[in-house]
Amino acid sequence: MKTNDERLNDILSRLERLHYVTPDDIPAIDLYMDQVTTFMDTHLASCKRDEEDKILTKTMINNYAKNDLLPPPNRKKYTKDHILLLIFIYYYKNILSITDIGELLGPISDKYFRPDASPSLSQIYTEVFSMEQEQREHLKHDVIQKFESAKKTFSHLDALPDEKEYLQLFSFLSELAFDVYLKKQMIEKIIDELRDEHKEIRDQKKKK
Repeated sequence: MKTNDERLNDILSRLERLHYVTPDDIPAIDLYMDQVTTFMDTHLASCKRDEEDKILTKTMINNYAKNDLLPPPNRKKYTKDHILLLIFIYYYKNILSITDIGELLGPISDKYFRPDASPSLSQIYTEVFSMEQEQREHLKHDVIQKFESAKKTFSHLDALPDEKEYLQLFSFLSELAFDVYLKKQMIEKIIDELRDEHKEIRDQKKKK
């Protein structure tokens, strides 16, 4: 069985291996649905939990389109902007509902999903992900701090080493989970405010 220190080293190593898709990685030509799913599965393979997991399927794409998260393809082909939106959706869907994702991405898609948009979706995507490396370093530091704090828990417990090791691991994972929970709460609070603001704007337009 791995020690907690070994588990920490594993997750930090995995964090280093994770990478995001750059706009330059995306083909300059429009893609059919099968090509889109293959592209996503290949370029986000490091994000998979299990080897057989699928990053994106045809059913997912159709579901996103049905829920207005994704504009319709042009003659069954998907553009670079489609793929950029799909990448945003992929990251958001792990913590947000389809409804919340639609509320958040709706204004982006409405205003910037067109060839002459300024800034372009590629520029928006690049700007957002420009923070990635700095945030990765902050995250590593934060994870290590949480791990060291968790190692201090149950320090005076009269228990076998394996039992104490597991309880400390439980403390560590609980602290990570609580951090995710709080951040999710903050994101949802802002999206709820955006939803109310967007509704107010729509209502005002109807009155004119």
